[in-house]
Amino acid sequence: MRMLIEASKVCVGLSFLIYASWSDYKTREVSDNVWILFAPPAFALTFTELFLFDAASLPIFGLCFGLTAAFAIILFYAGGFGGADAKALMCLALALPFYPEELFPTPLSGDISPPMQNFFPLAVFSNSIILAALTAVYLLIHNVIWRWKTRRALFEGEQESESLGKKILVLLTGYKVSIEKVKAKWHLYPLEDVEKTENGIKRKLVVFPKDDGRNAIVERLEEAVKSGEIQEKVWATPGLPMLIFMTAGLIIALFYGDMVWNLIRFLLG
Repeated sequence: MRMLIEASKVCVGLSFLIYASWSDYKTREVSDNVWILFAPPAFALTFTELFLFDAASLPIFGLCFGLTAAFAIILFYAGGFGGADAKALMCLALALPFYPEELFPTPLSGDISPPMQNFFPLAVFSNSIILAALTAVYLLIHNVIWRWKTRRALFEGEQESESLGKKILVLLTGYKVSIEKVKAKWHLYPLEDVEKTENGIKRKLVVFPKDDGRNAIVERLEEAVKSGEIQEKVWATPGLPMLIFMTAGLIIALFYGDMVWNLIRFLLG
């Protein structure tokens, strides 16, 4: 019976996250109805499982959800998370607060890490961060090759005086692309902006692009390109949906385990 409940929770969690990932990829938006429909069965299944088979873990369930919700909300307001990402993590904490050991007795890594045992959503999140980091490595290599091929500076004008941290974030999350392509592809977000001053145009980097104001920034950049004040290529990011990484992180956590925990264990010998 408990295995059946765990299987149901995994199926519910994966189904909603896969749909949300698809919606996020296609439109960069996820309807709130997804989370409204996800949360009740997730909570009901987990509560029923713990009430019937492990009532002593009910307080830990509450603690796991509380900490996960606080973590997601802090990340959201800090600009590191979208609203859908935060809601997905909270719903996951309702559906799978603990690793489903009845369904998957031992992951392929051979070890169920402490985070997976009591705070499974955070292990899923750490997996997703590693997967997202692989994208950052690809973009960094792409930018280095672009610099080598074109012999052009990566940062121009006032961008050269930006902080090292900003430059690194831009190198890891974006690449140079024509302003026309940024204008045509709505999923590309400019990582730079221009500001008119008495001495001409001032260029600055934007490390946390948002939907609000995107079109206005694109228009300013396009005008600056047409006037010849800046070159056609500007910094932009594809804004890859975090939900895709989170869904992949969940699948990896279920079948392989905690990537961060196993990496630390490997490094420590």
